[in-house]
Amino acid sequence: MRRADLLFYLFLLPFDFLMIILAGIGAYYLRFIVLAEKLPIIYQISFSQYFLLLLIIAFIWLIIFAISGLYLIKTQEKIVNELTKIFLACSTGILLIILAIFFKREFFSSRFVILIGWVLAIIFVSLERLIARLIKKSLFRKGYLRQQVIVVGNDSITQEIIKAIKKSDSGYNLVAWFRYSTEITKERLSKLCREQKVNELIQADVHISKEMTLTLLRLCDHYHIIFKYTADFFDAAVSNIGVTMVSGIPIIEIKRTSLDGWGKIFKRFFDLLFSSIGLIVCSPLFLVIGILIKLDSTGSIIISLPRVGKAGKIFALYKFRSMVRNADALKKDLLKYNERKEGPLFKMKNDPRITKIGKWLRRSSTDELAQLINVFKGEMSLVGPRPHEAKEVAQYQEKEKRLLNIKPGITGLSQVSGRSNLSFVEEVKLDTYYIENWSLLLDLQILLQTIRVVLFTKEAC
Repeated sequence: MRRADLLFYLFLLPFDFLMIILAGIGAYYLRFIVLAEKLPIIYQISFSQYFLLLLIIAFIWLIIFAISGLYLIKTQEKIVNELTKIFLACSTGILLIILAIFFKREFFSSRFVILIGWVLAIIFVSLERLIARLIKKSLFRKGYLRQQVIVVGNDSITQEIIKAIKKSDSGYNLVAWFRYSTEITKERLSKLCREQKVNELIQADVHISKEMTLTLLRLCDHYHIIFKYTADFFDAAVSNIGVTMVSGIPIIEIKRTSLDGWGKIFKRFFDLLFSSIGLIVCSPLFLVIGILIKLDSTGSIIISLPRVGKAGKIFALYKFRSMVRNADALKKDLLKYNERKEGPLFKMKNDPRITKIGKWLRRSSTDELAQLINVFKGEMSLVGPRPHEAKEVAQYQEKEKRLLNIKPGITGLSQVSGRSNLSFVEEVKLDTYYIENWSLLLDLQILLQTIRVVLFTKEAC
């Protein structure tokens, strides 16, 4: 999903709302002020009552706009199609108002205000959308918000796509063009990612073999690049796909996760809201934990541990200290006692580095509450895969690197499904399922399950 398109549709919401409000105010001004003397007022409504009603109507209209497809994130949509959707959405909204008046007459009865409000809403929203498109194209021409893209192929369709990409207002920068897929190696792609920060790779040639396409897909997954290809090539059923148009040619995008587009925004809002509440509510508990840690052993109350986050970025994970100060230095001497036979993770049931208060913190999982700070900062999510160390991530197999496609979480499907008893392979399967099937409802279910597990399970996460 292109960041420019996501931001574009995100900012349309408040401006659409504002245009509807302005249309309603304009209709009121024309009827009750400008034309008050020329047209007798049969039904008078105060502006305060009218404005409150207008706010409710505007909110309902945004829902109608969403149902009409005005917030579906598309790279390129013809302006005629968008204006048609605006007309139909505004007409549907006004029809609902007419029906409401029919069933409850005192609701409102000025036909003039309704008619003018409908016309102004269509005009204002259409003008706002046109201006937004012009601003977006202007930013593209100046080089802002462009996606860095690699194109693979050597046929006529490839030439068409490259020609479209090179247009100043396409929103793309052509980083490299590989005529043959065999020209792409891990080393070359890695170098391009480091130097150009590549966002997308488009396989434009329909004649490239499926085996080579899968190789390109794995490379893109490894370097966290969006993979797209021409629709003619695709002949298998895939659930998480998106279709965009480049110069009239359908391009299919394999989405690494359903957590894309609006899902990303909803999840971030969800995280920000509940992490803020959590930090406020838990602040007295944090004070008690801090005092207990200081009384039990020397060292800091909260420690920061380097962990690998989304797209392989390193961040500082916060935890209430549950081990002695030199725990990391002692780990190398304890590796031979690792109870996990498979996978890169270290696990030791009776770890001698854990302090007395640390045992309680881990058993109750309260040591991880400090990660609410990471969630608030946007480095983690409330729900997601477990964050791992760089040394552990370095041992990941190709399929396991999919876990880096989203932010790690304080809790996750693997934690509530088996706690520490799960093998690494089982953990990866559960986290992969979560990534592919994410929804806010699933997040809520996992959070509720986490509370149950923490309260009624003796083993630590």
